[in-house]
Amino acid sequence: MKLCTLGVNHETAPVDIRETVSFSADSACQAIEQLKSQALVSECVILSTCNRTELYCILKENHLETQVHEWLHQFFNLEPKSLMPYLYSHRDLDAVKHIMRVASGLNSLVLGEPQIFGQIKDAYNAAHKTESIHQNLENLFQHIFKTVKQVRTDTAIGNSPISVAFSAVSLSKQFFGDLSQQTALLLGAGETIELVARHLKENHIGNLIIANRTFERAHRLAESVAGYAIQLDEIDNHLHEADIVIGSTGSPNAILMKNSVVAALKKRKNRPMFMVDIAVPRDIEPKIGDLNDVYLYTVDDLQEIIETSKQSRQSAALEAEEIIELQAQHFITQMQATQQIKPVIQAYRQQSMHIKEAALEHALHQLEQGVNSEEIIKRLANQLTNRLIHTPTKQLNQAGMNGDTALIEAAETLLICEEHSKPSHK
Repeated sequence: MKLCTLGVNHETAPVDIRETVSFSADSACQAIEQLKSQALVSECVILSTCNRTELYCILKENHLETQVHEWLHQFFNLEPKSLMPYLYSHRDLDAVKHIMRVASGLNSLVLGEPQIFGQIKDAYNAAHKTESIHQNLENLFQHIFKTVKQVRTDTAIGNSPISVAFSAVSLSKQFFGDLSQQTALLLGAGETIELVARHLKENHIGNLIIANRTFERAHRLAESVAGYAIQLDEIDNHLHEADIVIGSTGSPNAILMKNSVVAALKKRKNRPMFMVDIAVPRDIEPKIGDLNDVYLYTVDDLQEIIETSKQSRQSAALEAEEIIELQAQHFITQMQATQQIKPVIQAYRQQSMHIKEAALEHALHQLEQGVNSEEIIKRLANQLTNRLIHTPTKQLNQAGMNGDTALIEAAETLLICEEHSKPSHK
């Protein structure tokens, strides 16, 4: 197995780099198909969130992860090697540990946040639809899911995590103080915006506007938080009402442009606007941050707020790391044993097939000679039995003479069916 994981995240690359390699659901499927068609990988899962883009691959024989690096640049039409200062890659055991850390929330901007596990499951399910997960990645991800469950059960890593959504609202409170007189405009209606909306409601936001491409989804969320819904193309009609703008859509391009904000500021008579863009690619045109009465923050700017929450979960993170270290090593050992036993199983099957074919050919020849069919069947059964048990019996006799109890015990497990393992007392 040539397991490789590579990518960029919030620790290695700023948001303007991360958004250049951000995959949508459709482009991730296209990318996987392209990787397979170019025979670079045999199995692949692509994870793309606001904080990271990562590829989990089983490389084809004689291929290196550097070839996947080159492919990544080509896929996004980037200058060759322009991503190299930001890219990281891991192989085999280190790759397993990395994916487990990501899935457990240990490698997140928000230590212990649970959303990443759901995002990994979504990526896993999407890869299944493209038939890009086979035995190796299937075994790996099932082991990862069990490990994450153990981390969540046996440690306090997930206790009251400070989410990106919570941090965005906290920053809004720091800016305005009391939110009861403010109006918030939220771009999107996905899971992150839903969390933002609920945190704003808990902090008694004055008015809440949900803007989304699909009006029905925005309306459902708006009803649950006592707000009202609009479509994205109606933003310009309501932007001047917004004291707070928080964006988290899946759009590949910016939704809120500088000229729209300039017009809104005029209507607001230059009352300040506070904006947090937690989308990757970004929803809010970066040039908006140059305007005098706009205070624009990105997901990277939330680091300071989030950092203060980390200390309470550091001891739990250490416990989680111990679990991951143990489980990653267990998985690799299991995989190595599986790889080692495969040729043995194949050789044993081939040997058994040769014995069967020789015995069958002999039996058919006897039938042609007119020998009694009942006699042939009995002789065939005896021949097959004797030839199949000959080598194991010979080796077991030798093991007995050598006092090799380990081999004898292993043979009992391998060769004796459970229903025949105890002597009959009839």
